[in-house]
Amino acid sequence: MVQELKGNIRVFCRVRPVLPSEVSSDENLWAEIEYPDNLDHKEIVLSSASENAMGIERKDEWQFSFDRVFEPNSTQAEVFEEISQLAQSCTDGYNVCVFAYGQTGSGKSFTMEGGSTEVTTGMIPRAVEQVFQVAEELKSKGWEYRMEGQMLEIYNETINDLLGKGEFDKKKHDIKHDLKTGRTTVTDVAVVPLNSPSQVRSLLAFAQSRRTVAATLMNERSSRSHSVFTLRIYGENKLTGESCDGSLNLVDLAGSERLEKSGAGNDKDRLRETQNINKSLSALGDVIAALGEKGEGKGDKHIPYRNSKLTYLLQNSLSGNSKTLMVLNLSPLASHLNESLCSLRFATKVNNTTIGTAKKQNRLANSS
Repeated sequence: MVQELKGNIRVFCRVRPVLPSEVSSDENLWAEIEYPDNLDHKEIVLSSASENAMGIERKDEWQFSFDRVFEPNSTQAEVFEEISQLAQSCTDGYNVCVFAYGQTGSGKSFTMEGGSTEVTTGMIPRAVEQVFQVAEELKSKGWEYRMEGQMLEIYNETINDLLGKGEFDKKKHDIKHDLKTGRTTVTDVAVVPLNSPSQVRSLLAFAQSRRTVAATLMNERSSRSHSVFTLRIYGENKLTGESCDGSLNLVDLAGSERLEKSGAGNDKDRLRETQNINKSLSALGDVIAALGEKGEGKGDKHIPYRNSKLTYLLQNSLSGNSKTLMVLNLSPLASHLNESLCSLRFATKVNNTTIGTAKKQNRLANSS
């Protein structure tokens, strides 16, 4: 309900814990991060102390607030609890989009895909499980649902089919938007009927293994590409004659580090990767900014969806006809402070954007 009143993109912020491999006796390793809001968990404060040439200490402090801030000790279940209502609304005929943003190593893939145990399961498998559960519960009210899924990777502005059998970067995939139904399709990709949450888990594992194979050729490719899992759901109610279709897009964005930090300058391939990532992430920022202006009443504002494959693919998820959530992931390391601040500023811009109110995609059986 809050989302429908606000009509904007909600933003959660999650700080990952320190990993065992990072533990050291050096206290200066961790960034100074505080969470002053013990009640609503909506605020995060970063600070940094430095000495100037005269030896005088100077302390800088940056405060940010979001719809929800998760501290390093928060569990996957706690994060999903906040997302679950949103995920479930695709069974009501809404388009839903959840995307993870942050630099490489900030915990995006862990948040979205999770680990191998029940406790560490990520947002994608949890969301899928919930959609199946809700679909099962609605059977008693006359609803029958069918679901299908696809998983794509966008790497160097090329779309790859992670559930397909073909070679990467070889096939040409085009993005098509149907203006009448508001549905987005991608040509020549595997769309798999989804029958159970466990089947989805094995599909995700297959997609991940295809991504990892590519990584051996292109040093750690997975953090250099965006992955987009789409679940489409079609519902029909024999008792009332209603039907609906919704979609759930779960996106793990590529690492957002700037050029000098990524070490890409001396390596031709890495340079191209980083430039393409930055191009698509800044295109995402431009689209969000343009939507914000449109939301402020500048009606004829051009929205530059076509500037990148990512924004064009997600056009219907960002166009105000969707419930959209961004999960900003942050590293707790002091050496990442500048990257963290860049991410926090971008997320603040996103959080202040009004994109219009999400609409249901449903109709009565006898209407077109």
